Amino acid sequence: MGQHVYVCIDLKSFYASVECVQRGLDPMTTNLVVADPERSEQTICLAVSPSMKRLGIKNRCRVFQIPKGITYIMAPPRMKLYLNYSADVYGIYLKYIAKEDIHVYSIDEVFLDVTQYLSLYQLTASELAVKIMEDIKENIGITATAGIGTNLYLAKVALDIMAKHSFDNIGCLDEESYQKNLWDHQPLTDFWRIGTGIEKRLQHVGILTMGDLAHADEKMLYRLFGVDAELLIDHAWGRESTMMEDIKSYKPKSNSLSSSQVLPRNYSYGEGKLIVKEMADSLCVDLAEKGLAASSISLNVGYSNELGISPAVGTASLEQQSNSYQQIIPSILALYERIVQREKPIRRVRMTCNSVVEDAWRQYRLFTEEAAVEKERKMQKAVLSIRQRFGKNAIVRGMDLQKAGTAIERNKQIGGHKSGE
Repeated sequence: MGQHVYVCIDLKSFYASVECVQRGLDPMTTNLVVADPERSEQTICLAVSPSMKRLGIKNRCRVFQIPKGITYIMAPPRMKLYLNYSADVYGIYLKYIAKEDIHVYSIDEVFLDVTQYLSLYQLTASELAVKIMEDIKENIGITATAGIGTNLYLAKVALDIMAKHSFDNIGCLDEESYQKNLWDHQPLTDFWRIGTGIEKRLQHVGILTMGDLAHADEKMLYRLFGVDAELLIDHAWGRESTMMEDIKSYKPKSNSLSSSQVLPRNYSYGEGKLIVKEMADSLCVDLAEKGLAASSISLNVGYSNELGISPAVGTASLEQQSNSYQQIIPSILALYERIVQREKPIRRVRMTCNSVVEDAWRQYRLFTEEAAVEKERKMQKAVLSIRQRFGKNAIVRGMDLQKAGTAIERNKQIGGHKSGE
């Protein structure tokens, strides 16, 4: 078979564009930011419209960083609305490409393997991309950009670096043009999967560009990055071995389920304990809803940024794989008491259920009280039934009503932001 062709499509300033479309405004000319006005000026803007970007306002900036002289609309986040728009756009992709050849990378970005479709439609990759983008614009009202490449990596880089400088919002790359046009490009963080940490480590050894990286001593790179050096070297040359069928067939060796939150203020040790209990309760319900059980629970508690100290981290093993509130809560609270410093203010909490398996396959110990387990399982099913019908806050625990509790407010959110309901 000949060379593969991939298209990576991104919806420009997606959240901000949706808010403009909802108001009958042009996203390309309207100054709008998506941010919660009920939070402080320290809150992050989830998106800024393209016209704001042209004024030099960076995406994901904080509200106070927007110059005072700029007039703009502040739109509260409406995550459920954005998910609905994303689903509508996905429906447009399905008009042209089978789901087996689509990989949803994020709420506003997808990869398409168009290799088999170019001869079918008698179109070039650019022409097919334009056709899809025009369909999105006409039916959804949002402008899209696209990157085209001979592998997934080049398609993504063509989108991130080339498309934004193109008159038609499309960038195209193969290995040869990548090496010719982007080996001298800076900064390195513009390239997919290179963050500031990797960039600093590369700069420390004199590597400032992808061209430098491609010609660097490989033994030195393996000493610096271990097995990850292989991916860096391949990407430096514009190579990528992963294909769409690899993504579709991938099955992780182990699964986990996690929850995290940044608290609205510094919490005391006692208040933090309440949050941990709320989060554990919520994870128990999530596990039960998905028919899963966990083998252990990990906890990461971050202190106030002002202290500049490392978070408290630990893992509690469960006596048996479980989604039981009665088994998980005591274990996670004991872990909290063991690892968290009582006098330090708390600002972030992350909890992870590890080695998750299907509940039907979990192993029971000899002295497991089956009657108690079955009673709790029926209670979980009843709670899930009520919440699915009437909403997550239709039934809550007494602890959720305490002043420091966040569960009721979080139940109104999607991804940590207001759902818009």
